[in-house]
Amino acid sequence: MLEGLLPIGSVVLIGNSKRRVMIVGVCQKGGSNPEKIWDYTGVIFPEGFLDPENMFLFDNEQITKVFAIGYQDEEQMAFKQMADAKIKELKGE
Repeated sequence: MLEGLLPIGSVVLIGNSKRRVMIVGVCQKGGSNPEKIWDYTGVIFPEGFLDPENMFLFDNEQITKVFAIGYQDEEQMAFKQMADAKIKELKGE
């Protein structure tokens, strides 16, 4: 299991899907359960954003393989610490 959020730009496989997904957002609401807080928003890789109907909401637990980890620097690491804490709070963990 992953520890905390992956950075924007990471490319992952969700469940037993055959298509890779690139993470484009974190800590999102929406989809079939509008009150649920999802860890990520993603788009099909390598095509990227096609339209709102082709975006995916998913959680860390659904990631079965990480192909690439997005850009990380001091700003991203500070954001990750804040986002990890906030998402735990919002999910009641």
